Amino acid sequence: MSRFPALRRAALREWGPLVTTVRTGLHDHGVRALALTLTAVALTATVQLIQNQPWGYGPVQELGAVRAEDPLWPALLRTPLSLFVPALDLPVWGALAQILLVFGIAEVCLGRWRTLAIAYVATLAGTLYARVGIALGPDAFLGLPASDAQVVDTGPSAAVVGLAVYVCHAYRAWFTGALVVLAMVVEVLVKDNLAGREHLASIAAVLVICAVREWLGRRREGPGQGLRAGGSGTRSGVPPMRS
Repeated sequence: MSRFPALRRAALREWGPLVTTVRTGLHDHGVRALALTLTAVALTATVQLIQNQPWGYGPVQELGAVRAEDPLWPALLRTPLSLFVPALDLPVWGALAQILLVFGIAEVCLGRWRTLAIAYVATLAGTLYARVGIALGPDAFLGLPASDAQVVDTGPSAAVVGLAVYVCHAYRAWFTGALVVLAMVVEVLVKDNLAGREHLASIAAVLVICAVREWLGRRREGPGQGLRAGGSGTRSGVPPMRS
């Protein structure tokens, strides 16, 4: 890395504050800094084990499977658990790795309650978009075919994508955040399905939250402080670690 000073400086600008916060949080609080993440990993693994049993598939579907054809209020009640119900057609290790990495970073950097709130906002945005898209129909812009109403909508992917974008915004990792968004756009272009569209919906919802956060921050700081923080080249606006 020392042979490429410009690359090293770019990496430090992009990931330096984020890495420092994660390292400090884990050093100061140890495994307690990942309480939510480890609980989410354990819950997802447990649900996966249960739903693969002959006696467990039905209860998991009843309590955590969301479809756009379902009545709205039962679907909303199932949404909290649906985040931890892995898709049956995908390897569970992928979901566990996503939760461990992205939830872990977010929990250390944002705090567990903000992490949980952003995760559920992103998941809910995808779930509600499916209903709107199906109501619009396949011929409308952002519309979906009626067959998508029967697709089981579960898993942590929308929450993971939303959290990744929010953390990148909070820590000014613009390049990484742009890559996440670009990857989701490419996903839809290559394989246009309900999951990919929901990922974009979750990103849109989180970007709205980020815009409101920026606006409120500027109002609190005032024009003079905002220029000082932005013009100095520091990361003074980065939120502190909350365990």
